[in-house]
Amino acid sequence: MCEHQPPCPSAESSDHEAARVVAACPEQGWWRLCNGVLLFEDTGELLPDGRIVAPHRMASAVVGAM
Repeated sequence: MCEHQPPCPSAESSDHEAARVVAACPEQGWWRLCNGVLLFEDTGELLPDGRIVAPHRMASAVVGAM
């Protein structure tokens, strides 16, 4: 359970990516949030219940990289 004040959004919340980072390994491309969500540098996610969220980069960021 989150002990931050104000509490971090739960993994089920639409704003779950706003939770605080509690562990990170940027050289491997991942960050673990207080709510148990794993974020990956490609913008994909692994939720605590095992569901996968596909990468969701903004279209303008992809177009700008070309």
